[in-house]
Amino acid sequence: MAIAIIGKFRTFRAFKSRNYRLFFTGQSVSLIGTWMQKTAVSWVIYTLTHSTFMLGVTLFASMFPSFLFSLIGGVVSDRYNRYRVLLTTQVASLIQALLLAVLILLKHYAVWEILSLSVVLGVINAFDVPARQSLVYEMVDDKADLPNALALNSSMVNLSRIVGPAIAGIVLESLGDGACFLLNALSFVAVIVSLLLMKLPQYINKVHKKNVFGELKEGMAYIKRTPSIAFVLIMLAMISLFVLPFSTLIPYFARDVFRGTARTFGIIDSFIGLGAFFGAIFLASQKTGTNLKKILFINTLIFGAGLILFSHEHFYWLALVFVAIAGFGMMSQITISNTIIQTSVAPNMRGRVISYYAMAFFGMQPLGGIIVGSVSKWIGAADTLMAQGVAALLIGLLHWRFLHKEKLKQRLHKVEVPDLQVV
Repeated sequence: MAIAIIGKFRTFRAFKSRNYRLFFTGQSVSLIGTWMQKTAVSWVIYTLTHSTFMLGVTLFASMFPSFLFSLIGGVVSDRYNRYRVLLTTQVASLIQALLLAVLILLKHYAVWEILSLSVVLGVINAFDVPARQSLVYEMVDDKADLPNALALNSSMVNLSRIVGPAIAGIVLESLGDGACFLLNALSFVAVIVSLLLMKLPQYINKVHKKNVFGELKEGMAYIKRTPSIAFVLIMLAMISLFVLPFSTLIPYFARDVFRGTARTFGIIDSFIGLGAFFGAIFLASQKTGTNLKKILFINTLIFGAGLILFSHEHFYWLALVFVAIAGFGMMSQITISNTIIQTSVAPNMRGRVISYYAMAFFGMQPLGGIIVGSVSKWIGAADTLMAQGVAALLIGLLHWRFLHKEKLKQRLHKVEVPDLQVV
């Protein structure tokens, strides 16, 4: 009865699917733990080194391995049972989180040890992301609800980003950093249980005539033949390289600008998540057939404006408003890009194309983190963040130019069709 009522609301229509409900519930718990760990790692590293450059190195260590192995992860997702691949990566993530918790709780750790375990997580994510994103398609019974499911996924990620860092800030001050890592390890139990409870169609093993490299080449050729997907991937890569690594500078603002503690860092991160959460709910509420590319263009400008306003604001509460605005615009970069790809890609190419999506997202951010960390040492964190906001505005204008050209092509096509009919 409750599910039937929820299904009538446009914002939550994907919950009609039992498998998706299970996934959403388990993943929500797990993601809170993930954000707690991310917050704790950044805080521990900055406390040990007092270096914004090392924050960039931390991001590089956790995400660059995903860039290196994501293409292989995409092929694995297309060649093998995605459900079993995802179950394996979640168990591996639990083990990684448990090792990090033990390391921190023993109180004998160095920066290189934390970075090494971050590299391990990056490798796991290279296989996890293509399998998890591709499997969502199979979890949703009515494929028309797929865009809604992806938007709800984003709301889940960003709601956990609100709750996770806030809890992490409290736990860091009251129980210590080790407790954050231990709670993250325990959170993976929820998603593993949810996967075991699912009832998915029986997997049919397919014969693959091409080897791994042949399938990678086939995926690239497919993207080249599909300009709309190629442009979305290029946009995401540029945003990931120049703008999204702004998060590496947040510990500096929490500690040195606002003279705060770990709790201050958690609150700022939570407000980024709050803005992103409202952005995800906004997307989930859109009607079927909404022009997502136009929303992506507008929200890229909002993202840039929010960062520029936040960069030199010293009044704490006003800064939280500005960073929430940035979070609202940031959310679209990931969610809309994923939605456009998932709804337009051929089913047999889904894993491989999503692996290129993962490359654009995971691959460029760590490189951007190194760039941001280096530049901030020369011109300061505030000016670096402002420059990132300007970069977002320029990328938004580039997107507007693409939309304008696309509109002209559609108009020309409409004019050409009657001429052909007359002939």
